[in-house]
Amino acid sequence: MKVNGHDYTKEQLKESMLLYAITDRYWLKEGESLTDKVREAIRGGATFIQLREKNLSEDLMRKEAIEIKEICREYDVPFVINDDVMLAKELDADGVHVGQDDMKAEKVREILGPDKILGVSAQTVEEALLAQSMGADYLGVGAVFKTGSKDDARDVSHDTLQEIANAVDIPVIAIGGITKNNVLELKGRGIAGISVISAIFAQPDIEAAASELRDKVRTIVEE
Repeated sequence: MKVNGHDYTKEQLKESMLLYAITDRYWLKEGESLTDKVREAIRGGATFIQLREKNLSEDLMRKEAIEIKEICREYDVPFVINDDVMLAKELDADGVHVGQDDMKAEKVREILGPDKILGVSAQTVEEALLAQSMGADYLGVGAVFKTGSKDDARDVSHDTLQEIANAVDIPVIAIGGITKNNVLELKGRGIAGISVISAIFAQPDIEAAASELRDKVRTIVEE
């Protein structure tokens, strides 16, 4: 696969899953920009960025995507877009992340081609194995803790998280309600990293928050 225009191995992709940050402009204060916050997150230690903005117009979404893609290229961090497969293809983003109710993974792979990153959400071993068979490069599994960021999030036990990680050959990241205070509870579950929103973007010092989280996640994946 290719990331930021150059070849990326499966091992490099797995390493980039360590601290996967998902954007949310809800936390922006007046005069702040999402692109600046993404830069702060990467400087602090975010290793992967997903643009997920559900309420933006098409033009604003494209503008944000272009700007954030450039920041990610500057720092050589993978950049994917949530759900909008055609925008990702148009802008030559590194890939797309889709949920179970979005476009099917095999169709996404057909549109994007073999060199792009395809992430898929999963809550069961069956969903995980199907996504892998359809060409997924990684899985986002959750919610592993209670979360307020997604109304439709289903809880996934830590045992199920581990079962999924053991069942597939692609990286698994935990998502949903993860904070600096509970992240260490995921130790020993076989994950490649965590995905967070408010644990980074809702914090008063985004760079410091990302740095602290990255240090903690590293201790639970390096076993």
